[in-house]
Amino acid sequence: MPDIHIHRDHHLGFKEARKVAFSWAEKAEEKFDMECTYEEGETEDLLTFTRSGVKGTLLVDAHQFEMKAQLGFLFGAFKDRIEAEIGEQLDALLNAPHPGAKKPAVDKKKHAAEAGAYKPGTKAAAKPAAKAKKA
Repeated sequence: MPDIHIHRDHHLGFKEARKVAFSWAEKAEEKFDMECTYEEGETEDLLTFTRSGVKGTLLVDAHQFEMKAQLGFLFGAFKDRIEAEIGEQLDALLNAPHPGAKKPAVDKKKHAAEAGAYKPGTKAAAKPAAKAKKA
């Protein structure tokens, strides 16, 4: 059986990591029709997920996520694609803004200058809206 192993370090802390794991479980149940069981622990949580042709675990603690899954014969042909998609989902959840997290300060002038929209000492000219053609 092809195996999937995904490991992600994080700096969220245990409480926020638990929220990310819950979010992933909800998406897995909804999108992939997985049956998920979540067991909370004092220092780590264990999410067990299963469906026909797939079974695995997601171990969550204050510093890392570690997913291990076994794919049945039919899903084995798509191992690389499945592993990449799960990795992308975890990465998106880990990089999403979390409640209570401080947003980094943005230097609007610097950001606009990098985008080519701001030049010191000049005003940006407003562009007229394009006129719709009559049919």
